[in-house]
Amino acid sequence: MGFLGSLGRHILKFIQALGFSSVFLFQALLTKPRLKSFHLLLKQFYVVGVLSLPIIIFAGFFVGMVLGLQGYTVLVKYGAESALGQMIALTLVRELGPVLGGLLFAGRACSALTAEIALLKTTEQLDSLRLLGVDPLHRVIAPRLWAGFFCLPMLVLIFNAVAIYGGYWISVDWLGIDGGSFWSSMQSSVDFRQDIINGVIKSIVFAIAVTWIAVYQGYVASPTSEGIGYATTRTVVYSSLVILALDFILTAVMFTGLK
Repeated sequence: MGFLGSLGRHILKFIQALGFSSVFLFQALLTKPRLKSFHLLLKQFYVVGVLSLPIIIFAGFFVGMVLGLQGYTVLVKYGAESALGQMIALTLVRELGPVLGGLLFAGRACSALTAEIALLKTTEQLDSLRLLGVDPLHRVIAPRLWAGFFCLPMLVLIFNAVAIYGGYWISVDWLGIDGGSFWSSMQSSVDFRQDIINGVIKSIVFAIAVTWIAVYQGYVASPTSEGIGYATTRTVVYSSLVILALDFILTAVMFTGLK
């Protein structure tokens, strides 16, 4: 009975947190935009998107090279090394690009968002904004939400492009595969709607989920140094688990039954 009671309390607590976070999200998104606050959005585009570019480019290049090496060792056994470009492209645009891009974004950008908002709460700057008649959801939360929503899909596209180039460099310049067959197999197998658009949809869903988690965890963090650390850890852990769970659901919906 004690176990059931504890389980019930945790379920009720989760439902309560989900409801509060949903109201929090809608209130932040439905705030009336103001032209004079556009500079806040531009600043968050820089912080969330531009500053994430180095890790996205670096990781994407090496992921592409690893895919090229691993794919070659498998395909060469069956004499199908000419299909290496197809394997690299489909693996990236369907799965690895959105998933790894989302995980890197959660570890770098979302953790920073949580820590920043939690620090504003700890130093009572959010309360000061309310006293001045400024809504923190409009001034602090909304720009970070919109920046995260737009930046992750663009970062995923950059990740895919750099990774494909890394795979091409390994495959053609190192392993000696014909460059024409590499690109032709890729172009003939990658469908714009079924593969690229579905990958972009995945990245948009991941962006909404992880940015929502990041700003919410920062907003409800305990106003202590320990609370900031716990909130940042929860953001990375929850975002990673949500990305993997959503990836399974979206893959089952998008690609099940494709020939």
